[in-house]
Amino acid sequence: MGSIREAIHAYLSEEAHGAFMAFAEENGVSVTGLLESLGLELSIELGMSSDATDIRQDWVKRGRKIDAARRRRGGK
Repeated sequence: MGSIREAIHAYLSEEAHGAFMAFAEENGVSVTGLLESLGLELSIELGMSSDATDIRQDWVKRGRKIDAARRRRGGK
């Protein structure tokens, strides 16, 4: 891991936020540590594939549904 860090800012549903917080607390890790770990895993997967659309399509499908629902509600 390099010393340069980038920020992520996101608005999550109460359910998603609570799940991150509970999982992190019960496993003795920060949410930042979890996000870093997930991002590094994704980086590995991206490096092993020549096409990003070949990986984690379950995440993409759920993310697209969430994005569309938020747009219909005006971003809420």
